[in-house]
Amino acid sequence: MARPRPSTFDKKKTVAENRRARFDYFIETVYEAGIALTGTEVKSLRFGEGSIAEAYADVSNEEVWLINANIPEFSHGNRFNHDPKRARKLLLHEREINKLHGAVAREGMTLVPLSIYFNGRGRAKVELALAKGKKTHDKRETIKERDWKRDQQRIMRERG
Repeated sequence: MARPRPSTFDKKKTVAENRRARFDYFIETVYEAGIALTGTEVKSLRFGEGSIAEAYADVSNEEVWLINANIPEFSHGNRFNHDPKRARKLLLHEREINKLHGAVAREGMTLVPLSIYFNGRGRAKVELALAKGKKTHDKRETIKERDWKRDQQRIMRERG
């Protein structure tokens, strides 16, 4: 019998976060994926460097790849340093890959990385979301909702 999945992921140290993703996309489902990294990439991430602001994931040949994520070269990496913008393989179960492939192909959804973090065991993980793009009017609605919540908090603080 399979071990039950936790509702939230065990994030010990968040390295990079894509804060714009929640504004630009409706998040449907969130997956936790391992990421295949070289030694200098892991060291660079441990120093807190890395960006996934323009990154996205792609399903091809029964594999999922993280594309356009920037992990800068390690300062003491000499000739064994990595290419900062190379495509990195994401490690998911075959069943999850098939679900993602079907959703991207049929329903026109996008795979967006939300964050890169280290879990409790020290492994680098990517929080990957299956998302649908927002239109301009949806984004305006999100801004209105966020402003209203901020006003609500201010009113509640003033009233005690």
